[in-house]
Amino acid sequence: MFEKNMNIDEQVDYLMQGTEFGDETLKGAMADELRQRLMDVEREGRPLRVYCGFDPRTGDLHLGHTVPMRKLRQFQELGHEVVFLIGNYTSLIGDPSDKDELRPQLTPQEIEQNARTYAEQAYKILDRDKTLIRYNAEWLSTLSFEDLIKLASNFTIQQFLTRENFRLRWDQGDPIFLHETFYALMQGYDAYTLGTDVQVGGTDQLFNIVTAARKLMTFLGAKPNIAIILGILPGTDGEVKMSKSLGNHIPILSTPEDMYGKVMSVPDKAMGDYFRLVTRWTPPEISELEDGLSNGSLHPRDVKMKLAREIVEVFYTEADAQDAQRAFVRVFQRGDVPEDMSEFVLQSGQTVLEVLVAGGLVSSKGEGRRLVAQNGVRLEGVTLKDPNQTFPHPGVLQVGKRRFLRVV
Repeated sequence: MFEKNMNIDEQVDYLMQGTEFGDETLKGAMADELRQRLMDVEREGRPLRVYCGFDPRTGDLHLGHTVPMRKLRQFQELGHEVVFLIGNYTSLIGDPSDKDELRPQLTPQEIEQNARTYAEQAYKILDRDKTLIRYNAEWLSTLSFEDLIKLASNFTIQQFLTRENFRLRWDQGDPIFLHETFYALMQGYDAYTLGTDVQVGGTDQLFNIVTAARKLMTFLGAKPNIAIILGILPGTDGEVKMSKSLGNHIPILSTPEDMYGKVMSVPDKAMGDYFRLVTRWTPPEISELEDGLSNGSLHPRDVKMKLAREIVEVFYTEADAQDAQRAFVRVFQRGDVPEDMSEFVLQSGQTVLEVLVAGGLVSSKGEGRRLVAQNGVRLEGVTLKDPNQTFPHPGVLQVGKRRFLRVV
């Protein structure tokens, strides 16, 4: 049945890799339930049914979005059935789990447009032939008001106010809208309708999965699913959650060279999170790397290069990863300027800041000013100090370590 040659205990270790429950007792209980369920389905001769819901609130995914997809792929490798749930109905509310303010509601048209690209990007990780795509509007849109009352009767207002994001808004006197509490009910009903054995999500989904989904499934007469709660991937700063708005993200549609370079910029202390959350490596492989780093037999730079190569290979090919590594070594370890780069035709009177934005080296004027202030902008090797000065002359403009533009 299983594509990877693992016994039950090895499967549990592999599938619990990267999990973070905030409570070792809870984590142990979920591991024990998973072990028992694996033994049950092996005896019954059927696969586990595993799902994760994805609200298509953006069509532009970064590496952090792929963490639960990587876990789904691990279940696929072990022969289990994976449901990739598009939350086209829950997106009408917007999950409040990781926000301390009300999420803006998307229109059905925005949701549909994002959903079209979301799943296609997910197939860079998931096995297309072994992934079942479902949309939760199929069943959530048919719930009656009576159904909602029955589901809501399982929860108290106090339970929702124990959630950090709601508590923060309550303490600050900011509004908490009633419809935001519906999200956990809807997600729990998803799990019940799909008849899942396992639900995958991040730590921001702990309440929705462990409290809401398991409670609702039990109330509705189903066996509660097992929660696989994953840690949150830090951004390239190694400190906070990867986020496009913070500029610490690694887009999965970036070039192999850019992806490789961004992974190489991740601080050493965050490498363990990347090992566990976004690579194809197993617990023994990760332990070997971490032991080598700990005892000094492996150099952090070499391990990080192996990590960067692995991540690029996930989204591209082995040859692409090797080319990206060669480009990185040539440019950043030897100090060379890349052979190929975009060109920008300088217009009379343009300032440094205007060239940075128009040339696509920064996403906003604010980012451009910040990089100049941090001495991160150079023209032909000379640091530019004033973002508002007229652009000095044509040449190779460099931002940080990885971005180049030939200004002509």
